[in-house]
Formats: sequence, structure tokens, C-alpha cells
Amino acid sequence: MFESLSDRLSGIFDKLTGRGALSENDVNEALREIRRALIEADVALPIVRSFTDKVRNRAVGAEVVKSVTPGQMVVKIVHDQLVEMLGEEAHPIDLNAPAPVAIMMVGLQGSGKTTTTAKIARRMTQRDKRKVLMASLDTRRPAAQEQLKVLGEQNDIDTLPIVAGQGPVEIAKRAMSAAKLGGYDVVMLDTAGRIHIDEPLMVEMAEVKAAAQPHEILLVADSLTGQDAVNLAQSFDERVGITGIALTRMDGDGRGGAALSMQAVTGKPVKLIGTGEKSDALEDFHPRRIADRILGMGDIVSLVEKAAEAIDAEQAAKMAKKMQKGHFDLEDLAEQLRQMEKLGGMSGMMGMLPGVGKMKKQIEAANIDDKMFKRQVAIIESMTPAERQKPELLKASRKKRIAAGSGMDVADVNKLLKMHRQMADMMKKMGKGKGMLGKLMGGLGGGRMPDVDPKQLEEMAKSGKLPGGMEMPKGLPGGMGGGLPPGMGMPGLPGLGGPKLPGFPGMGKGKKR
Repeated sequence: MFESLSDRLSGIFDKLTGRGALSENDVNEALREIRRALIEADVALPIVRSFTDKVRNRAVGAEVVKSVTPGQMVVKIVHDQLVEMLGEEAHPIDLNAPAPVAIMMVGLQGSGKTTTTAKIARRMTQRDKRKVLMASLDTRRPAAQEQLKVLGEQNDIDTLPIVAGQGPVEIAKRAMSAAKLGGYDVVMLDTAGRIHIDEPLMVEMAEVKAAAQPHEILLVADSLTGQDAVNLAQSFDERVGITGIALTRMDGDGRGGAALSMQAVTGKPVKLIGTGEKSDALEDFHPRRIADRILGMGDIVSLVEKAAEAIDAEQAAKMAKKMQKGHFDLEDLAEQLRQMEKLGGMSGMMGMLPGVGKMKKQIEAANIDDKMFKRQVAIIESMTPAERQKPELLKASRKKRIAAGSGMDVADVNKLLKMHRQMADMMKKMGKGKGMLGKLMGGLGGGRMPDVDPKQLEEMAKSGKLPGGMEMPKGLPGGMGGGLPPGMGMPGLPGLGGPKLPGFPGMGKGKKR
């Protein structure tokens, strides 16, 4: 979403940080470029003016002049102002109210209300262990109620039974009664939308609000609509009174101005962002982390949190014990590849790593294809249990059988086996406590998933140090396993800088079958 803005700002800051001293003219020239970059990113003009004025007031003062590295101080000032513009602190959905807590979803048709309703319900059910009931109040759009019912079945979430002929207000009252009788913690009310804001829509929203008395009213807005999304938020807030905003399609190729302007213009916090089509593609909106991503500083904290959610702690502990003994068979490699998929693949993780923005050409040259993980897992699954545990059994005839069974070539099987040998050798060294990964295992208590709260993670990201005093890897190492707890290690990419740990040979976009 913020790729073009990030590229522009990175170029501006490279010029500044390359100079030993900064004059007022240097700062003014950089601010002109920053203003242009923000306007091109579709940030609201009043916000751009306010942003550049605040940066100028701090950047031309003694704070920068006395600094040892003036260029880096300007970058810090811009970062701080970005955080302020985005809203300082994260504002998760507030469930601090007597049960059942009603959450009302509002927005225009096509913005992703129904999908976002199901995503939030799934998250509360699985992560927060809440009992959630979903109810569709959309009686106008064909099959809208059936859509929510299907999403509920897919994600194992209860939905209010559909009764033909009932209006939105009646459905809302029935949902609240059913929730009280059924002992539900949260009721998600998915209201109807229109293709534009009109009086009947607003009257209906107000009536539903009066009937259900929702604790939260979330506006679902499409981030690709730019400044129109900001105007939409203002209109809904004036008539209904929203408590927060959920931005969808943040994984798109839009310019991101709506996300940057939303908090500053409306005064309402962005609470959630949708990062994909899948039911788990939903993230809390953390202003500081978003600012870090925009300025190319990465987002290690979110990556570690995502890993902690996606990866089974028991499985990780078992893996760590095997690694300490120096054992690493093909079953373990398959598990590592599946973990990579859960974390969004190599491309998904790279967006959260510091320094990646400046290595785009190298990454593009590597021609990474996340589908390669599936192909490699398919090769391993075509082997017998004995072959997975003892790769030395794999002679020519067996390799031909495995290649045919997985739809790949013998050369692909050989590449996978070579990668496994490299990783197995690394695990043996790690078991003896050698190298970076050995130190990491010692620092993290020998294989247990560390109990780290978000504040500790933030401190780790700021200080650059892991538990045990070990330095976090700088930039993007060739093997990325060093940055995560044991059992969550990841095979690396060769040729992208940093220590040359084992990589993925043949990860390019090979022939598809």
C-alpha cells in the first residue's frame, strides 16, 4: 500500500543522511520533496501543510544542529510526526462493557463490511476466546444474509437464523435477545450499505443504533478510494457517531493517503486493517509500526507476534529439542516450509524486515516464488516415512518415483535434498552451541517459546537486542532463522547480504505443472 511513498521518502533521506552538516536550505529542499511525496500519496492537503510545518519547526532548531548525525535526526523527527499524524497509540476494539457487547458495522456497499464482520468474529473467537453471534441486518442486497451465514459456517461462528420478512430493527432486537439467552459475549451487527450516502440509509442506521445500543460502531472503508473514504468517515460520524474505522484492501496498490489522513481529519482512530482476502488477514492498526514500515525500518514486532499466533508452541518446543540434539530430517524441513506459508510466505515476511526496501532489485533478481514452498512440501510428501527420516536411502530409482509422484523433476528433488543437507549441517553446529543460532537458543532458554508481552517486543525492536543480551541481526541476513525463537527458524535466501546461512536453491518461478 505505502510502497511508492516509502520509495520516495527513502530517496529523500538518503540525500540527507549522506551529509555531515545540514543547512536550513537543505532542510527546506527536503521538506519540499516530502510535501510533494505526501500529496502524490493522496494525503489530505491540510494534513500535509500541518505535517511539514511541524517538521520544519523542529528540524531547523537547535535539536538538529547540535546532533552528531543531523540527517538521521531529521529522519527521527519525520518518523515522530508520522506517528502523531497516524494517531500515536493503537486503539483495539473495546469490549469493556456488560455482555453481550454489541458491535455495529456500517459503511457503503462493496467496502467489505460482511467479510470484515466475519474476520473480526473469527479473531475474537480464536484469539480472545469470546463467544460471538453474527447477525446480518442487510435485507436489501440479494443473498447478503446467506453470505454471512456461509462465512459463519466456514469459520465455525454462530449466526442468527434468517427469518424472511423481518426489517433491520426487528433483526437487531432479535439478535440482542438471542445473545442474552444464549450467553454470548459479543454480537456483530452487519448493517446494510448503499452505493452512496443517502437519507434512508442514515435513518436506518440511527434506528438500529437506538434499538441495539452498540458499544462500538465501526465504519468499514475501502482504503483504495483515497480521500473520498475520509469524507465518508466524516459523513457517517456526523449522522451516526462512529467509534472507530476498519480499513480494507490495505494489501492493494493504492497510494495510502486515506489511511494517513483518516485519524487526523476525523479524530476517530483506525482500529483494524484488512490485509488480504483470507479470513485471518486482519491486523490491529499500530501507528508506530505503520510509520516504521513507511520509512523502511521494518516491523519486527508484528512479525514476531504473527509467528507466535501462527506457530504451535508445543510443536516448536519439540523441534527445538531435536535441533539441540543435531537431528533435522525431511519431516522437520516440511514443517519449516509450512510455517513459512503460515507467516505469509517469503514476500510477506520481507515487508516486515528492516532494510528490505533498499534491496528490491536484488530481491527481484532472486525471482522469489512463494508457490515453491508448496512444491517442496509436495516432494517431501511423495516420500515414504522411512525416506523422510533417512534421506540417505534416496537413490536414483527412488528419486524418479518421488519426482513423478509430486509432478516435479529429479533435478528439483536433488535441489531439495541439497538444501536439507545444508540445513542439517547447520543444526548439528547449532546443537553444539556454535554460531549465531546457538547463541540465540541459549538466550531464549533452550527451545521454549518465550513469554513476551507486546511492550517487551516493542523494547526489543527499539534496542535491537534479544533476551539474553544478543544483538538482533541487522538488515536482512542470508538466513533469516536468527531473528525468531527456536523452532520458528526459517530457511534463508542466498545472495541477499548478511551471513550466508543455508538458502533455498531453485526458488525461482520454475515450470508449473
